[in-house]
Amino acid sequence: MDLLKYVQEKYIAKKEFPEFKAGDTITVYYEIKEGQKTRTQFFKGTVIQLRGTGSTKTFTIRKMSGDVGVERVFPINMPALQKIEVDRRGRVRRSRIYYFRDLKGKKARIKDAAYKKK
Repeated sequence: MDLLKYVQEKYIAKKEFPEFKAGDTITVYYEIKEGQKTRTQFFKGTVIQLRGTGSTKTFTIRKMSGDVGVERVFPINMPALQKIEVDRRGRVRRSRIYYFRDLKGKKARIKDAAYKKK
């Protein structure tokens, strides 16, 4: 295990992203390749969970597209990931808010958390 951690820290390039947690609303900008062209697309939604540690860390974002819920899992070290913006800080009492999938309308709102910018 130590060798694996050593190789990940030494050879995998780390990008600087802001701190976020479950309940936060974030916008993820990522690159899409279509043939020879590349374009930037964004995915804005609520963070459902953070999983893993170090360079194997992933996070799941959920957004509503009309009446359909769309979830996407992003690895934190994905090369196509350009930037992450934290739009709102949410106050939830759990680290994985799977119950959020069943909520609709006003019940699906998350309270804002008071925070200090660093």
